[in-house]
Formats: sequence, C-alpha cells, structure tokens
Amino acid sequence: MSLEIKVPPVGESITEVVLSQWLKKDGDVVEMDEVIAELESDKATFELTAEQAGTLRTIAAEGDTLAIGAVVCNIEDGGGAASPKAEVESPKSDAPAPAEAPKAQDSQQVAKDSYATGTPSPAAGKILSEKGIESSAVKGTGVDGRITKDDAVKAEAAKKPEAPKPTAAPVAVGGRAERREKMSPLRRTVAKRLVAVKNETAMLTTFNEVNMKPIMDLRGKYKDQFKEKFGVGLGFMSFFTKAVTVALKEFPAVNGRIEGEEIIYNDFADISIAVSAPKGLVVPVIRNAESMTLAEIEKSVLTLALKARDSKLTIEEMTGGTFTITNGGVFGSMMSTPIINAPQSAILGMHNIVERPVAEKGEVVIRPMMYVALSYDHRIIDGRESVGFLVRVKQLLEDPARLLLGV
Repeated sequence: MSLEIKVPPVGESITEVVLSQWLKKDGDVVEMDEVIAELESDKATFELTAEQAGTLRTIAAEGDTLAIGAVVCNIEDGGGAASPKAEVESPKSDAPAPAEAPKAQDSQQVAKDSYATGTPSPAAGKILSEKGIESSAVKGTGVDGRITKDDAVKAEAAKKPEAPKPTAAPVAVGGRAERREKMSPLRRTVAKRLVAVKNETAMLTTFNEVNMKPIMDLRGKYKDQFKEKFGVGLGFMSFFTKAVTVALKEFPAVNGRIEGEEIIYNDFADISIAVSAPKGLVVPVIRNAESMTLAEIEKSVLTLALKARDSKLTIEEMTGGTFTITNGGVFGSMMSTPIINAPQSAILGMHNIVERPVAEKGEVVIRPMMYVALSYDHRIIDGRESVGFLVRVKQLLEDPARLLLGV
C-alpha cells in the first residue's frame, strides 16, 4: 500500500511551487512527519513532510515546477529496500571487427618505359637549370616521354609556400565562460513587482541628510549596558524604525495605500525591513512597531534576519506591511532611489555613514553624515507631506532624546 504525497496549499495567491531540494533519496526509509523535501514559492520556502512511515519513491525531480495538489512522491509500506532499477547494459555486438584496409601501394614507384622517359634534351636541360626546376617535376611530351625544349619553356617552378608571418601572441584576458541559471520563483516575482511599481505608480524621491553623531554617541555610551540587560545589540535600525513610527502618526498619508478609487489609512505601523537573503530580496514585517521599545525592535529585527538567512520566513511574516525601510549603507551605498514595496506608498532608504565637513553655528566641523531618501507615490502623498515626513525623521534622529520622550 502506498500513499501519495502532494503539494500542499501554501497560500491564497500561490498556484505553483518549485521542488528546490530533496532531503531524502529515492528508496530511503522515512519516518512519520520527517522532512523529505523543500518547496520554494514566489514568497517563501516550505518543508514537505512524510505523512506516514515507509519507503520513499520519488516522482518529481529537483527544479520541477509543480502545481498545488500535484503528486511529489509516494511512500510505500514496509522496509527500505532500494527500489529495483533496470540496469541499462550496452549491447554486445556479435559482428566481427572490420578487416584492415589493404595498404595503399606506393604511388611514387612508377616504372619507367625507357631511358628517355623524363630525361630532358640538352636545350631543355639548360632552360630547366636556369629556371631552377627539377626535371622530375616536368612531364615530357617528346618521343618515349622525353622532355623537349618546348616542355622546358612552358614549365614553371612550383611556388614555395610563404613562411607565415610571425603574429603577436594573444593577450590573455581571463576566462570568458558563460553559465545560465533558471530564475527562482522568488527572483521572478521580485522582478515583476519592481517593474510593475515603476509603471503603475507616480514615484518620486526626496532626499535629506542626517547627522549621526548624537545616535553614535548614545550607542557608544550605553551599548554595553543595553546588551547586558536585553541580550541584543543596539543598532541603527531600531532608531530609524522608532523615528519612522512617530513620523507616520503625524503624516498618515505616508502610511496609507490606494485600493481602487479609495485611500486606506492605517492607524498602526507594520514596518517592513528589506533583507538581502541568499535566494533574493525578502521583506519581513515588524508588527505594531509603534508600540515597541528599542530593545523589542532590535530583537524582532534579529529574529527576522536569521530566518531570512535560513530561508525559514513564512508568508505571514512577509505580508501586510504599511511602510518599508531599506539599508543600502551596509553594502557601502552612498545614495540611491529605493523602489516602493507595493501596495505600500513609501519607502525610506538608509545609506553609508561618511565623515564630511558641515557648518554648525558658523563653524565648519567634521560630522558622520548619512544621506536618507524617501521614495513615495505622488498620487497619494504630496510634496509637502513627503518633505515634512523626512524632515521629522531627521529631527528625531539628530535628537534621539525625542524618541524616548515622545516629543
């Protein structure tokens, strides 16, 4: 008795998955609820488990695209004897080996009819000598094949092949191999959504810069106590997330979205954090970030980042965000225009921190500065709101006490 293992439903909008990896081989004995394969959708990676104990008989291969409900494998009752597989033997040929071809006769051995054959006359011999032509290279037309004066006059010396001109050795420029890889469902979905956002929204970007010295001083002063008390490091992301949640309350359009002919405003802040995972860009969500402390935000960011690295994020953890923060600064980006994460209406881009000269109270000083960018959908967010939002974030970051006091 065998049991069919099918692709389970993994979400409302998901109609197909890719079998990314078999964790068990054909013929292996598996236990009940043991993970036997990994399935990858356009949003996340899922584990396929055995629904009964028995022997695994694979049907789909790694890389196959499977519809929801398609059969992936069978699990047979009984032991784990390897499945019989027909061995393909190369057919033995009874035909004898082909006989060796007879050796060709030496074409150079040509019997002469007489002494005169191929012998030039005195006049012909002189002409051939002047031309530098061997008599053996001329066919005589005289009596008994004798080479006549007329034969010698018409004879031409064989052209010697010209020595090839030395060419310069090609300069080695390294390998030029190409390789092709099929796009993963996640990468295909990211590509489609990014193009759709560019085509379907009135996207615009506004910039500002933030003096990071106050936050860096605060982190330097309290990071050890923070780590000891909460068990997690104090990073920049918690400050930015907290500043964004405060600014979103003051500029609700930035936290909204368009659905048909309506604008949906959110009284909560579910902040999506863009994370570069091994299989592509993923955007897990911190729920109700507006009610969290810095320590709670840091713990959530760490948990989601580790899940993204191990491809363990669920669909619920990656859907429903109202605003996105992306940090290109960790890769050294100086400035960029991030693309909105639809159906959201805005995204904040963080960048590299660089010491630059700035003017403070009439003096030029060196400060660790960061460019920040807000890309927004101009259909729902006006210029006044976008600039006001970004200025408010700047104020909160340059005076982090405001984040703690709520002013």
